Formats: sequence, structure tokens, C-alpha cells
Amino acid sequence: MDLTWMAWTWQTAIFFAMIALMLLGMMVWEYVSPGGAPRVGVLRFETTRGDRLFISLLATAYIHLGWLALTDVSLWGATIVSIAFAVAVFRWV
Repeated sequence: MDLTWMAWTWQTAIFFAMIALMLLGMMVWEYVSPGGAPRVGVLRFETTRGDRLFISLLATAYIHLGWLALTDVSLWGATIVSIAFAVAVFRWV
């Protein structure tokens, strides 16, 4: 598949495919278990599953940008931190 029309690399294509898979997963989760009652977590405001996914994706972007700005270490470290943060958001936020 030729992705050069938009100067994409295979890594960029995988990144967007993962976001699409997360959205698909959220759709399936909502279909299997409708509602996902809003709850108040550590941040003291009401969130739904979709809110928590959005918070996780936004934080992941900032974690990676901060990682790039502050260190020369591989981005795998930022990815691990982001995954741990996302798990914490879905668990406690």
C-alpha cells in the first residue's frame, strides 16, 4: 500500500489504526454493556467511558511531547507511562 500521498510512514498508519481500534472497542463495549454509568473519580467531576478515553488520549499526546522535549531516551518509555496512565484513568478517574 502506497502511503506517500500524505507523507505517512508505517508507524503513522499504525498509530491511526490503533486509535480506530480503540474507538471500535469502545463501540463494542457500549453495545455489550450499554450505559456505562457516569462516575465521580479522583478528579472530582463526573466522567463517562468516552470522557475517560478522551482524557487518556490527550494525556498520551502530552506525555509523549514532554518525553521528546525532556529526554533522549526511546519513546517506548513514554508509551509505557501512557499505558499505565490510561489504565489508572479508567480505574480511578
